[in-house]
Amino acid sequence: MKVGLFGINMGPCATPESAGSIAKAAENAGFESVWTGEHIVLADPQTPPSPMPPDVPFIDSAAALAFVAGVTRTIKLATGIIILPQRNPVVLAKELASVDVVSGGRLICGFGIGSLEAEYNALGVPFEHKGKRAEEYVGAMKALWTMEQPEYRGRFVSFAGVRAEPRPVQKPCPPIIFGGNSVHAFSRTARLGDGWFGFGLDRDRTAGYIGAIRQACARHGRSFGEIEISVTPRGRVDYDTARQFADLGVHRIVLFTRARDESGVLDFIKASESELIGRF
Repeated sequence: MKVGLFGINMGPCATPESAGSIAKAAENAGFESVWTGEHIVLADPQTPPSPMPPDVPFIDSAAALAFVAGVTRTIKLATGIIILPQRNPVVLAKELASVDVVSGGRLICGFGIGSLEAEYNALGVPFEHKGKRAEEYVGAMKALWTMEQPEYRGRFVSFAGVRAEPRPVQKPCPPIIFGGNSVHAFSRTARLGDGWFGFGLDRDRTAGYIGAIRQACARHGRSFGEIEISVTPRGRVDYDTARQFADLGVHRIVLFTRARDESGVLDFIKASESELIGRF
Protein backbone atom coordinates (compact mmCIF):
# COMPACT_ATOMS: atom_id res chain seq x y z
CA MET A 1 0.00 0.00 0.00
CA LYS A 2 1.31 3.41 -1.00
CA VAL A 3 0.55 6.27 1.38
CA GLY A 4 0.10 9.86 0.22
CA LEU A 5 -0.63 13.14 2.00
CA PHE A 6 -3.39 15.44 0.76
CA GLY A 7 -3.42 19.24 0.92
CA ILE A 8 0.18 20.35 0.33
CA ASN A 9 -1.06 23.63 -1.23
CA MET A 10 -3.87 24.63 1.11
CA GLY A 11 -4.74 25.48 4.69
CA PRO A 12 -1.71 24.96 6.97
CA CYS A 13 0.49 24.35 3.87
CA ALA A 14 -0.39 27.63 2.14
CA THR A 15 2.90 29.33 3.08
CA PRO A 16 6.28 28.35 1.60
CA GLU A 17 7.77 27.78 5.03
CA SER A 18 5.05 25.36 6.12
CA ALA A 19 4.75 23.61 2.74
CA GLY A 20 8.49 23.01 2.62
CA SER A 21 8.71 21.77 6.19
CA ILE A 22 5.71 19.47 5.80
CA ALA A 23 6.82 18.09 2.42
CA LYS A 24 10.29 17.25 3.77
CA ALA A 25 8.80 15.64 6.87
CA ALA A 26 6.43 13.56 4.73
CA GLU A 27 9.29 12.38 2.51
CA ASN A 28 11.43 11.47 5.49
CA ALA A 29 8.53 9.60 7.09
CA GLY A 30 8.08 7.41 4.03
CA PHE A 31 5.06 9.01 2.40
CA GLU A 32 5.05 8.10 -1.29
CA SER A 33 3.35 11.27 -2.55
CA VAL A 34 1.93 14.68 -1.65
CA TRP A 35 -1.28 15.93 -3.24
CA THR A 36 -2.80 19.31 -4.01
CA GLY A 37 -6.46 20.29 -4.02
CA GLU A 38 -8.01 22.97 -6.20
CA HIS A 39 -10.63 25.65 -6.36
CA ILE A 40 -9.71 28.70 -8.42
CA VAL A 41 -12.39 30.73 -6.63
CA LEU A 42 -14.90 30.01 -3.86
CA ALA A 43 -18.36 31.46 -3.31
CA ASP A 44 -18.42 34.51 -1.03
CA PRO A 45 -20.46 34.25 1.09
CA GLN A 46 -20.29 30.46 1.22
CA THR A 47 -23.49 28.97 -0.14
CA PRO A 48 -24.25 25.33 -1.02
CA PRO A 49 -22.79 23.46 -2.78
CA SER A 50 -19.54 25.38 -2.18
CA PRO A 51 -17.48 23.00 -0.01
CA MET A 52 -15.62 25.47 2.21
CA PRO A 53 -15.40 29.09 3.37
CA PRO A 54 -14.20 31.65 0.82
CA ASP A 55 -11.08 32.60 2.81
CA VAL A 56 -9.46 29.14 2.56
CA PRO A 57 -6.18 29.70 0.66
CA PHE A 58 -5.31 27.49 -2.30
CA ILE A 59 -1.85 27.98 -3.83
CA ASP A 60 -1.95 27.14 -7.55
CA SER A 61 -1.14 23.44 -7.95
CA ALA A 62 1.70 23.87 -10.44
CA ALA A 63 3.32 26.62 -8.38
CA ALA A 64 3.00 24.64 -5.15
CA LEU A 65 4.39 21.43 -6.60
CA ALA A 66 7.28 23.19 -8.32
CA PHE A 67 8.21 24.73 -4.98
CA VAL A 68 7.92 21.41 -3.15
CA ALA A 69 10.04 19.75 -5.84
CA GLY A 70 12.87 22.07 -4.91
CA VAL A 71 12.96 21.00 -1.26
CA THR A 72 12.46 17.24 -1.77
CA ARG A 73 14.23 14.49 -3.72
CA THR A 74 12.02 11.44 -4.18
CA ILE A 75 8.43 12.01 -3.09
CA LYS A 76 5.90 12.07 -5.94
CA LEU A 77 3.92 15.24 -6.63
CA ALA A 78 0.24 14.85 -7.48
CA THR A 79 -2.54 17.21 -8.48
CA GLY A 80 -5.58 15.89 -6.74
CA ILE A 81 -7.32 17.29 -8.69
CA ILE A 82 -7.02 20.09 -11.26
CA ILE A 83 -10.47 21.06 -12.57
CA LEU A 84 -9.52 20.52 -16.17
CA PRO A 85 -12.34 22.16 -18.17
CA GLN A 86 -11.59 25.47 -16.42
CA ARG A 87 -8.05 25.59 -17.83
CA ASN A 88 -6.45 26.42 -21.16
CA PRO A 89 -4.99 23.01 -22.10
CA VAL A 90 -2.04 24.42 -24.06
CA VAL A 91 -0.97 26.60 -21.14
CA LEU A 92 -1.61 23.80 -18.64
CA ALA A 93 0.43 21.35 -20.70
CA LYS A 94 3.37 23.76 -20.46
CA GLU A 95 2.91 24.22 -16.71
CA LEU A 96 2.67 20.51 -15.93
CA ALA A 97 5.55 19.53 -18.21
CA SER A 98 7.63 22.16 -16.42
CA VAL A 99 6.75 20.65 -13.03
CA ASP A 100 7.75 17.21 -14.28
CA VAL A 101 11.07 18.60 -15.51
CA VAL A 102 12.00 20.56 -12.37
CA SER A 103 11.03 17.57 -10.20
CA GLY A 104 13.03 15.06 -12.23
CA GLY A 105 9.94 13.15 -13.37
CA ARG A 106 7.85 12.95 -10.19
CA LEU A 107 4.52 14.40 -11.37
CA ILE A 108 1.16 12.63 -11.23
CA CYS A 109 -1.55 14.48 -13.18
CA GLY A 110 -4.91 14.27 -11.45
CA PHE A 111 -7.86 15.80 -13.32
CA GLY A 112 -11.52 16.29 -12.52
CA ILE A 113 -14.57 18.02 -13.95
CA GLY A 114 -15.85 20.06 -11.02
CA SER A 115 -19.44 20.71 -10.00
CA LEU A 116 -19.61 24.37 -8.95
CA GLU A 117 -21.33 26.40 -11.66
CA ALA A 118 -20.48 29.68 -9.89
CA GLU A 119 -16.78 28.86 -10.25
CA TYR A 120 -17.20 28.29 -14.00
CA ASN A 121 -19.17 31.53 -14.33
CA ALA A 122 -16.45 33.54 -12.59
CA LEU A 123 -13.91 32.16 -15.05
CA GLY A 124 -16.07 32.78 -18.09
CA VAL A 125 -16.06 29.08 -18.95
CA PRO A 126 -19.25 27.32 -20.09
CA PHE A 127 -20.63 24.84 -17.56
CA GLU A 128 -22.13 22.73 -20.34
CA HIS A 129 -20.20 19.93 -22.06
CA LYS A 130 -17.46 20.07 -19.42
CA GLY A 131 -16.86 16.32 -19.57
CA LYS A 132 -16.36 16.30 -23.33
CA ARG A 133 -14.17 19.39 -23.05
CA ALA A 134 -11.98 17.67 -20.46
CA GLU A 135 -11.50 14.63 -22.66
CA GLU A 136 -10.42 16.79 -25.59
CA TYR A 137 -8.05 18.69 -23.32
CA VAL A 138 -6.36 15.46 -22.25
CA GLY A 139 -5.90 14.52 -25.90
CA ALA A 140 -4.50 17.94 -26.72
CA MET A 141 -2.02 17.86 -23.84
CA LYS A 142 -0.85 14.38 -24.76
CA ALA A 143 -0.29 15.58 -28.32
CA LEU A 144 1.89 18.43 -27.06
CA TRP A 145 3.80 16.10 -24.76
CA THR A 146 4.39 13.18 -27.12
CA MET A 147 4.08 14.07 -30.82
CA GLU A 148 7.15 15.10 -32.81
CA GLN A 149 4.95 17.59 -34.65
CA PRO A 150 2.04 18.21 -32.28
CA GLU A 151 -1.38 18.50 -33.85
CA TYR A 152 -4.89 18.22 -32.46
CA ARG A 153 -8.25 18.86 -34.09
CA GLY A 154 -11.25 18.95 -31.82
CA ARG A 155 -14.48 20.76 -31.10
CA PHE A 156 -13.04 22.74 -28.19
CA VAL A 157 -9.32 22.94 -28.98
CA SER A 158 -7.38 22.77 -32.24
CA PHE A 159 -3.77 23.48 -33.19
CA ALA A 160 -1.02 22.49 -35.61
CA GLY A 161 2.39 23.78 -36.62
CA VAL A 162 3.49 24.44 -33.02
CA ARG A 163 5.79 22.93 -30.40
CA ALA A 164 5.79 23.27 -26.63
CA GLU A 165 9.10 22.62 -24.89
CA PRO A 166 10.22 21.21 -22.58
CA ARG A 167 8.59 17.83 -22.84
CA PRO A 168 7.90 15.88 -19.64
CA VAL A 169 10.70 13.73 -18.25
CA GLN A 170 8.33 10.78 -17.88
CA LYS A 171 7.69 8.97 -21.15
CA PRO A 172 5.38 9.01 -22.92
CA CYS A 173 3.92 11.41 -20.33
CA PRO A 174 3.16 11.63 -16.59
CA PRO A 175 0.47 9.25 -15.33
CA ILE A 176 -3.05 10.64 -15.64
CA ILE A 177 -5.70 9.91 -13.04
CA PHE A 178 -9.32 11.03 -12.96
CA GLY A 179 -11.58 11.93 -10.09
CA GLY A 180 -15.34 11.73 -10.09
CA ASN A 181 -18.03 9.27 -9.04
CA SER A 182 -20.28 9.21 -12.11
CA VAL A 183 -20.73 6.69 -14.89
CA HIS A 184 -19.00 9.17 -17.18
CA ALA A 185 -16.04 9.49 -14.80
CA PHE A 186 -15.61 5.73 -14.65
CA SER A 187 -15.79 5.48 -18.44
CA ARG A 188 -13.26 8.29 -18.78
CA THR A 189 -10.92 6.47 -16.40
CA ALA A 190 -11.22 3.23 -18.35
CA ARG A 191 -10.65 4.86 -21.73
CA LEU A 192 -8.11 7.57 -20.99
CA GLY A 193 -6.65 7.17 -17.52
CA ASP A 194 -3.86 5.42 -15.70
CA GLY A 195 -5.70 5.66 -12.40
CA TRP A 196 -8.68 6.93 -10.41
CA PHE A 197 -8.87 9.01 -7.22
CA GLY A 198 -11.81 8.99 -4.83
CA PHE A 199 -12.05 11.48 -1.97
CA GLY A 200 -13.81 11.13 1.37
CA LEU A 201 -15.07 7.58 0.84
CA ASP A 202 -16.10 4.78 3.17
CA ARG A 203 -15.42 1.14 2.35
CA ASP A 204 -18.85 0.41 0.88
CA ARG A 205 -18.76 3.32 -1.55
CA THR A 206 -15.17 2.49 -2.47
CA ALA A 207 -16.15 -1.10 -3.25
CA GLY A 208 -19.04 0.07 -5.39
CA TYR A 209 -16.95 2.55 -7.35
CA ILE A 210 -14.16 0.04 -7.93
CA GLY A 211 -16.73 -2.40 -9.24
CA ALA A 212 -18.07 0.26 -11.60
CA ILE A 213 -14.56 1.03 -12.90
CA ARG A 214 -13.96 -2.67 -13.42
CA GLN A 215 -17.17 -2.88 -15.47
CA ALA A 216 -16.20 0.19 -17.49
CA CYS A 217 -12.84 -1.39 -18.28
CA ALA A 218 -14.59 -4.52 -19.49
CA ARG A 219 -16.90 -2.47 -21.75
CA HIS A 220 -13.99 -0.61 -23.31
CA GLY A 221 -11.59 -3.54 -23.68
CA ARG A 222 -9.18 -2.24 -21.04
CA SER A 223 -7.44 -4.37 -18.44
CA PHE A 224 -8.57 -3.29 -14.98
CA GLY A 225 -5.10 -4.22 -13.75
CA GLU A 226 -3.73 -1.17 -15.59
CA ILE A 227 -5.75 1.21 -13.38
CA GLU A 228 -4.20 2.40 -10.11
CA ILE A 229 -6.81 3.14 -7.44
CA SER A 230 -6.15 5.94 -4.95
CA VAL A 231 -8.59 6.82 -2.15
CA THR A 232 -8.82 9.32 0.67
CA PRO A 233 -10.92 7.45 3.23
CA ARG A 234 -13.51 9.16 5.36
CA GLY A 235 -12.45 9.46 8.99
CA ARG A 236 -9.39 8.20 10.80
CA VAL A 237 -7.19 5.66 9.03
CA ASP A 238 -5.26 3.09 11.06
CA TYR A 239 -3.43 0.01 9.84
CA ASP A 240 -6.50 -2.23 9.99
CA THR A 241 -8.55 0.30 8.03
CA ALA A 242 -5.84 0.58 5.39
CA ARG A 243 -5.68 -3.20 5.08
CA GLN A 244 -9.45 -3.31 4.50
CA PHE A 245 -9.13 -0.78 1.69
CA ALA A 246 -6.22 -2.75 0.24
CA ASP A 247 -8.41 -5.84 0.20
CA LEU A 248 -10.92 -3.91 -1.94
CA GLY A 249 -8.22 -3.25 -4.53
CA VAL A 250 -6.99 0.17 -3.40
CA HIS A 251 -3.32 0.75 -4.23
CA ARG A 252 -2.80 4.10 -2.50
CA ILE A 253 -4.29 5.70 0.60
CA VAL A 254 -4.09 9.51 0.49
CA LEU A 255 -4.38 10.74 4.06
CA PHE A 256 -6.03 14.05 4.96
CA THR A 257 -5.66 15.72 8.33
CA ARG A 258 -7.92 18.39 9.77
CA ALA A 259 -4.97 19.88 11.65
CA ARG A 260 -5.16 23.67 11.70
CA ASP A 261 -1.46 24.56 11.77
CA GLU A 262 1.97 23.32 10.75
CA SER A 263 2.75 21.70 14.07
CA GLY A 264 -0.49 19.75 13.94
CA VAL A 265 0.28 18.43 10.45
CA LEU A 266 3.82 17.48 11.53
CA ASP A 267 2.40 15.58 14.51
CA PHE A 268 0.00 13.80 12.13
CA ILE A 269 2.89 12.83 9.84
CA LYS A 270 4.90 11.46 12.76
CA ALA A 271 1.95 9.42 14.04
CA SER A 272 1.24 8.08 10.54
CA GLU A 273 4.85 6.97 10.19
CA SER A 274 4.74 4.80 13.29
CA GLU A 275 1.13 3.65 13.20
CA LEU A 276 0.64 3.10 9.45
CA ILE A 277 3.56 3.55 7.06
CA GLY A 278 6.03 1.58 9.13
CA ARG A 279 3.72 -1.42 9.16
CA PHE A 280 3.52 -1.85 5.38
